[in-house]
Amino acid sequence: MAGLRAKQKADKTRRILESATTLFREQGYDSARIEDIAEMAEVSVGTLYNYYQNKGDILVATVAMEVTEVLEAGTRIVANPPLNVAEALRTLIEQYYDHSLFYLSKEMWRTAMAISIQQPETPLSRRYTELDSQLCAQVVQLVQTLQTRGVVHASIDTQAMGEVFFNNLNAMFTEFCRVDAMPLEDLKARVNAQHEPIAALISTVKIV
Repeated sequence: MAGLRAKQKADKTRRILESATTLFREQGYDSARIEDIAEMAEVSVGTLYNYYQNKGDILVATVAMEVTEVLEAGTRIVANPPLNVAEALRTLIEQYYDHSLFYLSKEMWRTAMAISIQQPETPLSRRYTELDSQLCAQVVQLVQTLQTRGVVHASIDTQAMGEVFFNNLNAMFTEFCRVDAMPLEDLKARVNAQHEPIAALISTVKIV
């Protein structure tokens, strides 16, 4: 019985998040109403408020769903990465970017980022920061794996280097979200061009 309740709760949560993201895209985050989200999700407004206190909660929960899925996919890449530093980074980072607009629009990302900055002590902001930390840790783990496989110099501080790569990909993603006209392929090309020289410096394998 407990298993059935958990499944029903997960189903309602998914319906709420999918309905919210649909309305956020169609109407804009500010214009979408909780009542309309509940109606589309086929739950009562009271039930929705049992799960989420406000639209900000729903938005950050959607970010969490997004990040959880990319982390799961990233785990498989980190476990068996290409044995070329630039290619391994590109494979992991492009997987992040390719999934980034699956649930969220650029406007929704901007709103989530703004919440995390403007309300730094709230649970929403702390959750957003925690998700960023998990992504950063995965990039660090990739560099550590490559070092263990012998393709990153043993002298490299993998924690610091992974943080450098993550901070750049994160800053560039923020720029991507800020500029509505920037296509995803441009983002990927620019980040790859920025990371390739650093990858070459830390790699034990020289590409000729």
